Amino acid sequence: MNLALFSSVKDNWETPQAFFDKLNEEFRFTLDACASAENAKCRMFFTTKENGLVQDWEGHVVFVNPPYGRKISAWVEKCYEESRKKNTKVVMLLPARTDTIYFHKYIFRKVNEIRFIKGHLKFSNSQNSAPVPSMVAVF
Repeated sequence: MNLALFSSVKDNWETPQAFFDKLNEEFRFTLDACASAENAKCRMFFTTKENGLVQDWEGHVVFVNPPYGRKISAWVEKCYEESRKKNTKVVMLLPARTDTIYFHKYIFRKVNEIRFIKGHLKFSNSQNSAPVPSMVAVF
């Protein structure tokens, strides 16, 4: 068992490529707002150095798979705020935690669509599936 999945040792898990490809087929992303040079899913991307939380996303179709740690609520808020800008769409992959404040403040009844993922995704090169279910929020 990969114990890192259950701890805060690592909080930036790479999106499964096949899962991303299906979303990209539908949305045609132009920006990966939360990536590393090794796992970026779009030609244009922000790493922790550029800090997507302080960048302007206006005019882009943005994919976001945020770190699943303490800053996740800041990423959800950022996705909501950026999606309100002209010609901007944001698609976010995150844990399906409907009991959180950020879910009720920025997602529930505010996004265009919520897609709950059946089963548990396998992130990065992990041998095990994630310990929590995932969802996609389309802002």
